[in-house]
Amino acid sequence: MKLISYILPFLLGKMFLLSDESSLPFSLPIEICDNGIDDDNDGLIDLNDLDDCKCELAIPASLIPNPSFEEYICCPQDRSQLYCAETWIQASEPTTDYLHTCGWMGWPDLPPPTPFPDGNGCIGFRNGRVGNAGGPGPQEDNLNWKEYAGACLISPLRAGTTYRFEFWIGFTQAFNSPATNIAFFGTTDCANLPFGVGNNSFGCPTNGPGWVELGSVHIEGAFQWKLKEITVTPVEDIYAIAIGPNCTEGQLFTNTYYFFDNLVLADAKQFDFKISAAGNPCSNDFSLSLPYADTLSYQWYKNGIALVGETGATLAQVEETNADYQVRVIGPNSCRVTPAYKHKIPFFVTSLDSFVCEDETVFFNNTTLAESGDYVDTLQSYNGCDSIVFLRLQKPSDSKDTVFVKIFEEEKYKFGNATYDKPGEYDAVFTAQNGCDSLVHLFLDFYKVFIPNALSPNGDGINDVFTVYTGTDVKEIKSMEIFDRWGDKVFSRYNLPPNDFDKGWDGNYRGKPGSNGVYTWLVTLLLTDGRQHTIAGSVTILR
Repeated sequence: MKLISYILPFLLGKMFLLSDESSLPFSLPIEICDNGIDDDNDGLIDLNDLDDCKCELAIPASLIPNPSFEEYICCPQDRSQLYCAETWIQASEPTTDYLHTCGWMGWPDLPPPTPFPDGNGCIGFRNGRVGNAGGPGPQEDNLNWKEYAGACLISPLRAGTTYRFEFWIGFTQAFNSPATNIAFFGTTDCANLPFGVGNNSFGCPTNGPGWVELGSVHIEGAFQWKLKEITVTPVEDIYAIAIGPNCTEGQLFTNTYYFFDNLVLADAKQFDFKISAAGNPCSNDFSLSLPYADTLSYQWYKNGIALVGETGATLAQVEETNADYQVRVIGPNSCRVTPAYKHKIPFFVTSLDSFVCEDETVFFNNTTLAESGDYVDTLQSYNGCDSIVFLRLQKPSDSKDTVFVKIFEEEKYKFGNATYDKPGEYDAVFTAQNGCDSLVHLFLDFYKVFIPNALSPNGDGINDVFTVYTGTDVKEIKSMEIFDRWGDKVFSRYNLPPNDFDKGWDGNYRGKPGSNGVYTWLVTLLLTDGRQHTIAGSVTILR
C-alpha cells in the first residue's frame, strides 16, 4: 500500500506534464510555407495548408456594392426585376433584367453563357429594341432604348485618383450580341439615380444634367464571357455610377442583348498584385512578373507549392505545363497572396487545302495519299508549341468553297495568310494545284467545353461534383483522371457522358473525403466531329 501511495502521485504528475504542451522537451512540427515540403505531415504543402499558411488574398475590394449580384431580397421570376438584387437601381426607364439560378434565367431566345463568371447571378441588358421586344402591344423600333444598371458607391471616387473598373461582359448568339461599345458613367450625387424617368427614349445618362462619361471599351464575342477593363481619373468626386451601352445610336437589325457580372471598381494600385505575362508561352523567353518594390519580398508558387529559390518579382523559368502560379508578397506590415495566374500552353492549328488528280499522290504524315479526305498530323512549331495540321485533300470535282471549323480557346487557326483565335466568319483566296484561285469562306467557332477549377463537396448542391460540362460538341468523355499533388491517382472514369453529375468526382478518395488543396486532372474528349482532344488542368477542394 505504501508503494502504491508513492507511485500514484508520480504517475499523475507525469500525466499532467504530458498534458501541458509548454512543458514538452520537444516541439511539434509546424508547416514552413516556402520550402515545398509537408513539414507537419498533414498532407498539405505550403499555401495549400490554409491553417498554417494564412495570408490575405490580394483581391481588389470593389467600391460597387454587391458587385456580382449574389445578394438578393427576392428570387427573380421574370424580366425587369433588378430590384431583387440588393443595392442595385434600375438606372433608366428601359429596364435591365436580373438573372439568377434560383429562378429566372433569361429570355428563351437569348440564352446567357453558363456558368456565370462569379456565383449564381448576373444582369442582362439591351442596346436598342425591335418592335415589341420589351412587352405586349404594337411598338415601333427604338434605337435609343438603352438599358442601364446603377449603384451608389460604398465610398466615392476621389478627384485626381486613378481607378480601374474591371467587369465580365457576356454574349449570347453572335446575331443578337453584335460588336458595340460599353460605357461607364458617373455622377456627383446619388440622387441623380434613376435618370430619364418616364422617357424610354431618353438614351444614355449624359443626355441629361449631372452625369459624365468616365470611359468606354469596345466589345465583341459570341456565347462567351470576356473580362474587360476601363481606367478612369475623375476630375470631381463621383458618388454613384451607371453602366450600359454608350451613347451612339447603332443600326438595329435584331434585338441586341448582353450580360454583366463581377463588377470590380477600385483604386488602380489595388490591381498591382496581379501577375502579368510576357513573351510566347511556348518559348524560352516567356516570363511571369509582378511590379517590383524594394520594400517587398516575393515567393513564387506553382499549384500552391513553393518554387524554392524563386524570390524575385519575375519568374523567368515557367514550366511548359498547364499550372496555376501565385506569389506571396510580404511587406513591412502585410502578407498578401496574388490571385492565381492560370498558365496554359496554346495549340496552333493550320489548315491546308490540296488537290490531287486521279494519277497523282500527296505525301503527308509519312503516308502517301491518293484519295480525297480529311487528314491530320501533329508537329512542333518554331517556338515549341504543338502545331496541329489539318489537310483537306480534294479532287477538283470535290472542291468546296465553305469551311466550318471549331477550335478550343487556347488554339489558333491558320487560314490562308492569316491566323485567327476568335469565332467569326473569314474569307481567303487559295490557289489549288490545278492553277485555279478559289475563294473559301471560313466559319470559325469554339468548342463549348467548361471544366470547373473549384470543388466544394459539402452537400449544398453547389459545386459538389467535378465533371465536364459541354454543349453538343462533345460526344463522350473518353477518360477523366484526377491526381493528388504526389501524383497518386485518386479518381478515374472512362467512357462517360458529359454533364453527368452522378458519374463525376465527389471529392472522396477510397471512401473518405479528400484533403483540401489542389488536384490535377487529365481529360480526354471525343468530339462529335470525330476529333479526340486531351486537356489538363487543376481543381481546388474547398470544404
